[in-house]
Amino acid sequence: MELMSQPTSPPVPILDLSRQYAAVGAEIGAAIADVCSAGRFVLGKEVIELERQISDMTTATEGVGCASGTDALWLAMAALGIGRGDAVVTTPFSFFATVSSILRVEARPILADIDPVTFNLSSVAVADAIAQHEDVRAVMPVHLYGQCADWESFDRMAAENDLLLIEDAAQAFGADWNGTPAGALGHAAAFSFYPTKNLSAWGDAGLTTFRSSTIAERARALRAHGMRRRYYHDEVGWNSRLDTVQAAVLLVKMKYIAQWNEDRRQVAARYHNLFHATSLLGAVEDGGIVLPIADARGTHVWHQYVIRTPRRDELRTYLSGQGIGSEVYYPVPLHMQDALKHLGYREGQFPESEKAAREVLALPMYPELRVDEQERVVAAMQSFFAE
Repeated sequence: MELMSQPTSPPVPILDLSRQYAAVGAEIGAAIADVCSAGRFVLGKEVIELERQISDMTTATEGVGCASGTDALWLAMAALGIGRGDAVVTTPFSFFATVSSILRVEARPILADIDPVTFNLSSVAVADAIAQHEDVRAVMPVHLYGQCADWESFDRMAAENDLLLIEDAAQAFGADWNGTPAGALGHAAAFSFYPTKNLSAWGDAGLTTFRSSTIAERARALRAHGMRRRYYHDEVGWNSRLDTVQAAVLLVKMKYIAQWNEDRRQVAARYHNLFHATSLLGAVEDGGIVLPIADARGTHVWHQYVIRTPRRDELRTYLSGQGIGSEVYYPVPLHMQDALKHLGYREGQFPESEKAAREVLALPMYPELRVDEQERVVAAMQSFFAE
């Protein structure tokens, strides 16, 4: 077997957080030191300030910090009163937490297929699901890869069927749809600040935004064991408080997130230009590469830059050999996960999601990614397809 030649250039990781640390690490360190010296480690004043800033930025009524993006989804549904006897329609092409959070509130997940262009939940498929199930109470679209779902369609559908809308906005901080920011589109929205996200903490952290201040007040109780007064429990909640240290990290990064998102758009534009200067583009059926598309009705934040190719696995192996990082989001649709077999779905029911799972590949994407590194990525892909 011929051995693959080792790359001579420095690696191009799919994400390099050390570059962001070099820019803001000292500032964050000082903010953390302030928290530590004051000893306010849980739900301190930084948490309150972060909630205020995010509710202002998203134009949501209120924000409620919590321990993770997964908990943010649970908190949204629990505070809205979604539970046993309710069905929630969502996508099979997402991270596991999208469906597991529905199960956690004892509701029933109903899956609907995706749009093959944006990878977001298909409003047509959701309409069919609603028509087939009388117990649908809510729809949870995912703003996948940093682009809002077709909210105009979902808003109309919700109004016609008296449904709640919950945004899984874990990958879309700073995105918008027709000028309305992610976080203010639905009755509630869940954000994740996991370290790989475009707005990232130095550990797990999340936040839920709400349209109603009354619902937000309930969420604040639910995240602290159902307490509105210390040691007086009005209902059974959960321990999902946001650490003050993580809020301090996020407050520093909030000052830069608008520019970082703009930098991501510039990186995406460069990828587009570089790929269009090659002969790699074409229909997947013909063996070509399909580039991601930004819907003109919204503002994309490019959490990921995801291409499609029928030779995805071979290409990923080749890129790895060249020192170029990539990732598959997501290799197994949720209806085919072993842990969710009890939902009763079978392979073949969601063909677009299954096809995407076989073809998608995320390329290096972060604000600090250099032009020469992007050129290396595209040149390596040209070499692969030329063989």
